[in-house]
Amino acid sequence: MSGPHRPAHTSGGAPTGDTDTPNGAARPGDTTGTQAPETSGTRTRPDAPARTRSDVVRVWAARLVLPLSIALWLLSLRSVPIDRMRDLGLLQVMPPLFWVATALLTLGFCLTLSDRRTHGAWLTGYVLALIALIHATPTLLYPTLRYSWAWKHLAVIDAMIRHGGDVPNADKFSVYNDWPGFFQLHALFLRTTGLDSAVGYASWTPPIANVLLLAPLLLLYRSVTRDRRLVWGAVWIFYSCSWVGQDYFAPQSFAFLLFMTVVALLFRQLRSSALPRPDPRRRDGWPPGLLVAVVVIVAAIVVSHPLTPLMLISAMALLSLPRRSRRLALPVLIAAVVLTAAWDATVARSYISVNISNLIDSLTQPDKNVSSGLAALGDAAPGQILLSWVDRGLSAAVALLAIAGLLVRRWTRRTGLPLLAAAPLPLLAVNAYGGEMLFRAYLFSLPAAAFLVAALVLPPNPRRRVPYTLAVYPLLIVMIGALFFGYYGKEIVNQYTLKEVAAARYVIEHAPPGSTIVTLTADVPDLDLDYEKHRRVQLAYQDPDDQRLLVRDPLEGVTGFVYGATTERPAYVVLTRAQEKNLYLTGALPADVPGRLESALSGAEGFTRVYDNGDAVVYRYVTPPP
Repeated sequence: MSGPHRPAHTSGGAPTGDTDTPNGAARPGDTTGTQAPETSGTRTRPDAPARTRSDVVRVWAARLVLPLSIALWLLSLRSVPIDRMRDLGLLQVMPPLFWVATALLTLGFCLTLSDRRTHGAWLTGYVLALIALIHATPTLLYPTLRYSWAWKHLAVIDAMIRHGGDVPNADKFSVYNDWPGFFQLHALFLRTTGLDSAVGYASWTPPIANVLLLAPLLLLYRSVTRDRRLVWGAVWIFYSCSWVGQDYFAPQSFAFLLFMTVVALLFRQLRSSALPRPDPRRRDGWPPGLLVAVVVIVAAIVVSHPLTPLMLISAMALLSLPRRSRRLALPVLIAAVVLTAAWDATVARSYISVNISNLIDSLTQPDKNVSSGLAALGDAAPGQILLSWVDRGLSAAVALLAIAGLLVRRWTRRTGLPLLAAAPLPLLAVNAYGGEMLFRAYLFSLPAAAFLVAALVLPPNPRRRVPYTLAVYPLLIVMIGALFFGYYGKEIVNQYTLKEVAAARYVIEHAPPGSTIVTLTADVPDLDLDYEKHRRVQLAYQDPDDQRLLVRDPLEGVTGFVYGATTERPAYVVLTRAQEKNLYLTGALPADVPGRLESALSGAEGFTRVYDNGDAVVYRYVTPPP
């Protein structure tokens, strides 16, 4: 009587049922040409037990839950009062049907994951549905592009098209001249297609970017193990814990996708890869054609984003330590170092030379670099304080579970994923990156950490596969629930109305070159269009003395920045709904400042209200004659 099929490489002394080496997990140095991958289709193996009635019911339940949850999700979007968002953004206004759809989708995924004979297309469908539910919901609900930085990037592309390259007089936007890859790529696309702007497809960047990221994630995880439960469980955990929100229309999302592609291709080439190699006799190393393609990808990263090349260098440096991956990681490391140094010494020299002193100072303050991402919560809205603690709790839980997975599942130490998870830590201590390094380190660690968490909670070959997989359901629900806090909690600021866009367009169309545009915060969509022609002042981010003056006397606090404006070069003060909400959420200025400022401007000499649509008001200022 034949026993259950086991991979050939598990016969090296591991006892039956050893949880240290999962069914299909690759050991360094193994030749995978004889490995039979776990089936992902509906065809069963000759020695597989026959389906029972409960198995059939569970399979059909899993297949029905997917379209049902999608239908409930779409129905829930018909009546969402987004104008009622407060401290917790979309969390407070999403109808119960949305949460039912989320719970059903997670349950259906667990049911599908527990049946090894269900076709892999169903798992793909569940993950794509999860991506759509999380990332397409704001796009479907909002009438305009989400998030202020996405609007800024549209303005950069427009300016580069108008100037044919570098944008003169860019001021704070000059950093984009030094890393223009992302913007020039979209500028080329717009010129080729004849589109006027990228705003039409920029709104769909979050769901599209996450769908594209699925390919390198699957390649990475499948290179480590053939256990389908681990692969798809890690994918689900990654998307359920990726709360940082760096997937919008930005160079970071583009560079992160390329980073993950390089890492996945490297793991694919390892001789210990669980995927069959084209030539099992070939030693670890890059095929020449593929190495050229990887170097091109590295170059695209270098010219598009200042931080991601450093993350890549750190990852390749750590992956160069083990002998089994050294021949693959070293060429990429050398290419990344050479290309980054050459770019920083030439094209990006203007930015590096100006900020080199800050970079050196941050090297001596690793404690401040780490703590800079932990914002002070004393002045924030109550809901934002709760949100911040949930974000921190989810991040800490992922880190602790990943460490536990590394300790309990000893075979994961030989995969290279622990090194990949630890790669951002040196940069975390080196630079604060404007207070965002902690979040970026979490983002770059998450792909590897998600697999380690999956290895912990989804052990190989459990005796009761279905009950054990379903036991993970509460954990997955908690993860995705925490994700919604971080990803949806600030939507009162990230969402803009058509009236706010119209007010910004009015200012851009009527402001002569050389005008001064004053706002409280940066939360005005499309106001950065023609940024090289105007001077921008954001009062909430000025020196503490200027902020105190603004709070004490709003009129005097504004007049100091606009005094001297002429008819040829007037000043404009723009007050909008989103700015007021931002101050309420963050506490950067007292929440009553917008109202007091508008009251002061309405009767002040030199200020004329030129636009008002309910969500935005614009004042034009010309200095009165003496």
